[in-house]
Formats: sequence, C-alpha cells, structure tokens
Amino acid sequence: MVKKVFYQQNDGRLSSTPPKHLGTVAKVCWRKIVPFLESTERVKRIDTALVELYCSQYEIYRQAYDDVLENGIQTKIFKSLQDASGSIVGKDFVGYRKNPAVATMKDASIQITSIGSQLGLSPKARAELMQLVDSKEKEDSTEKLAKIFGGES
Repeated sequence: MVKKVFYQQNDGRLSSTPPKHLGTVAKVCWRKIVPFLESTERVKRIDTALVELYCSQYEIYRQAYDDVLENGIQTKIFKSLQDASGSIVGKDFVGYRKNPAVATMKDASIQITSIGSQLGLSPKARAELMQLVDSKEKEDSTEKLAKIFGGES
C-alpha cells in the first residue's frame, strides 16, 4: 500500500489530535482553534506547522504571564555591601529592572498576532479574507457574463 504524501493525509485536513510534542497549554489551544479553522475551510493539512507555531507561542505567552503574576513586572535591584573581610553586611537598594518575562510576553504576542492573522484568527483578518473571496467571485461572474455576451473581460 502506497502511503499518501503529508498534505493529502487525513483528506488534506488538520488533525483534530494535537501533536504529542506540544505542551499542555499548546494542546488545549490546538483543540480550541482547529475545529474553527476546519469550519472556515481555508486552512489545509500543509498548514500544520503554522498552527503548531501559533499554539506553542500561545503557551510561551501564558508561561511568561504566569511569571509576571508571580514576580511582578519589575524586580528590585540591590547592591551587596561587604566589610573588609569580604562578608556581606548589608544590601543597598539601587532601583528596579524589568522582569525579562515581560519581553517574552511581548515577543510571543507579536508572533501570535502575526500568525493568527495569517490563519484568519482575528476579526480584521477574517474581513480581509472575505474581501478576497468576494472580489474573486465578482471577477468570476464578470468573466462568465462576458463569455455569455461574447465580450472580453
């Protein structure tokens, strides 16, 4: 029996089961968005890597968010004070620094927004996809009328 190429497996549709290598949060994300993506009929099996990336970025965002909830958006910076023998005798507060998880959240949200737009996961992206479909349908109907009446489109 000849095995089908990847993009033709599962009738060209995304798998409803998330890939095993995804983390727990990413798997939950997969189970939420794949049924929606399948219902739009705009995403095919070949787009699996894009959906995986979206879900994994969502998990990274959530992990970073949990870190921010636990440690805050800023952390205090202290300078250790030492005596002549090198023993730490105190700490001086010198300011704040941004929690690195904030930058991770920002990077992940940029990726989520970009990939989500490609997949049609925002109202704006869905509207743009509908405009493309509508304009293609208008072109098709204009060409059909032109053929019926013997003109050129």
